[in-house]
Amino acid sequence: MKRRITYYIGILLVSLILITLWWPVDDSQCNAEAFLASKRKKFQVQATEVVVQPWRGEHQVYGIFVVPDEYKETPFFVLTVKGFGSDCSKPFGYSQNYSDIFAEPGTHLIRDYLRTRIAFRLILQGLYFQLNQPENWTLTYPRK
Repeated sequence: MKRRITYYIGILLVSLILITLWWPVDDSQCNAEAFLASKRKKFQVQATEVVVQPWRGEHQVYGIFVVPDEYKETPFFVLTVKGFGSDCSKPFGYSQNYSDIFAEPGTHLIRDYLRTRIAFRLILQGLYFQLNQPENWTLTYPRK
């Protein structure tokens, strides 16, 4: 009897974890696919550094991007990660340095995050090394 209860609890926990990892999240600030497909002029920048450590908790999967100062006041940008797709968001802060990376004059640094559950999903799909490569992370801004 105890084994059966343990078995059912295990099945329930695994099911909850899988549902959490694969549940779609769409709280995007704009339509990323429509923006990327449009003929509107765009500015793209590759990540300088990527941190992928979702086992350390929230906000431990991100890319650091060096962006010209003219894009500080942009209304939105689109993060594209190879294997994941694209996500649109509003700029929420910038800095002149993050983890020993310093912005040159006329530029600033943006640290943009990938959701922890999405990172876990990609890692479970075997995309850890792809996720860890800065060339697979791109920020796209509408050109001014």
